[in-house]
Amino acid sequence: MPPGRPQADDGDAGGGGGRVLAVDWGSKRFGLALSDPTRLIAQPLVTLTRRANHRAPVADIVELIARHRVTLVVVGLPLDPDGAEGDAAREARELGEAVRRRSAVPVTYWDERLSTAAALRSARTAGVRDRDSRDRIDQMAAVAILQHWLDAQPRERTPAADA
Repeated sequence: MPPGRPQADDGDAGGGGGRVLAVDWGSKRFGLALSDPTRLIAQPLVTLTRRANHRAPVADIVELIARHRVTLVVVGLPLDPDGAEGDAAREARELGEAVRRRSAVPVTYWDERLSTAAALRSARTAGVRDRDSRDRIDQMAAVAILQHWLDAQPRERTPAADA
């Protein structure tokens, strides 16, 4: 499957309104991004860290969902280069399922193969060094995932847009 294509949904992926939270899954850090209420623009939110030999920070994600009135979560799915799901994708799906169970908010998955590379390019262009800004780069990867997802969603045409 080409990068950026949607993966299996566990909820209302496109319809509805309200904020969307994206999670860039990582073995050590989780970048998070948040949409505006109209689901047009993604912005960085925070990076959460998992301590060695500990579970993913699901409680922190659930708290952010409640605080920001999130209505949908998009979890970046780290697919292999050929599009197959390996161990990392399985763990990302487990995180998504845990968030869905604990928050009762629908979760969908989005191919994230190009998100970290895009975030690194943007950071380098802005003069940000990788070692000094891993948290920001993880957030930028989550922004890339979310913005790609937002841009792929069908939009209702309004009379103003038709004018």
